Amino acid sequence: MKRFEARDRVAAIFAAAILFAAGSIAWAENPPEVVRVSWFGAAGPWILGKAQGTLEQRLGTKVRWDQISSGGAVLTALAANEVDISLLGSPPTTAGIARGLPIEVISFEGVIASSERLIARPEIKSMKDLEGKRIAYPPGSSSHYGLNAALKSYNVDASKVKLLGLAPADMVAAWKRGDIDAGFVWSPFTYQMETDKGHELLTMKDLQPYGYFVWNNYVVRKEFADKYPTTVVAFLKAYQDMVKAYRADPPGVSRIIATYLNQDLKAVQDTLAGRDYYTLQEQLTPDWMGSPETKANAKMAKGFADTAEFLSTNGDVKRADIPKSFATVINPTFAMRAVQ
Repeated sequence: MKRFEARDRVAAIFAAAILFAAGSIAWAENPPEVVRVSWFGAAGPWILGKAQGTLEQRLGTKVRWDQISSGGAVLTALAANEVDISLLGSPPTTAGIARGLPIEVISFEGVIASSERLIARPEIKSMKDLEGKRIAYPPGSSSHYGLNAALKSYNVDASKVKLLGLAPADMVAAWKRGDIDAGFVWSPFTYQMETDKGHELLTMKDLQPYGYFVWNNYVVRKEFADKYPTTVVAFLKAYQDMVKAYRADPPGVSRIIATYLNQDLKAVQDTLAGRDYYTLQEQLTPDWMGSPETKANAKMAKGFADTAEFLSTNGDVKRADIPKSFATVINPTFAMRAVQ
């Protein structure tokens, strides 16, 4: 009975939102025939739009969901014009901007807290115990950045660690074979390693006192945004409603997403609860994305700059490619229209 009650509550939220959105169709440009959206296969409030088909209803067109394994792979897809809108971690976003990728950042998905973490074998009790061990990470991802930041913050000698770039599913397979001693990745892959004798050694939130903030944001190809601005606004409105649905009923939404993804319910709950979500109104303050007038000095632009500096020390981006300001690729106008 509880499952049906949860579905009814979520359905009611989306029904009201769709009726409200219908009034804006008259001034919208003709939507594209299909919107190509990339995702990582992990749970998030926006997966409600995939599970229930509500994103297609809100955008008024077909949505093609392309599952991609890592941030680096998303950058490749964006550069090849194979994706229109994507969820992307802040480190690969920073790298993409530094490499001149024609994208715009339109909002946060969530600030990563515990949903990405370092899982280690039982005998590894501290970060220093990682020296001499084999640690895996998804190349070009936020977890890749988090691992590098963790080694630096906790004074682990990187020359004494063997780092292995692996896609998340391959990381779990390597863990089960005993080929790696630790892995920094996101859920549900963390959960799979934890249920196979692994334990949490460090979370992304543990790096915040050292000045490392990592988030997932939504990026859009600039050409697509220029041509279909109303579609981008509709996407943000839809996501905002999915966050509201999750906040109204975390257990119910978690069950819907877990069932749809065929993932363990506890793993899905862990993933969803492991990020800090902010409304679009909150994101438009200098504390996060900022407005057109404040974005240059807001937390997002500063975070991109700090991340670029860190990536340059690791050779992931060239210092000469780092823009003077990241504000030029942050576009809060879509979020502003979405909340009006």
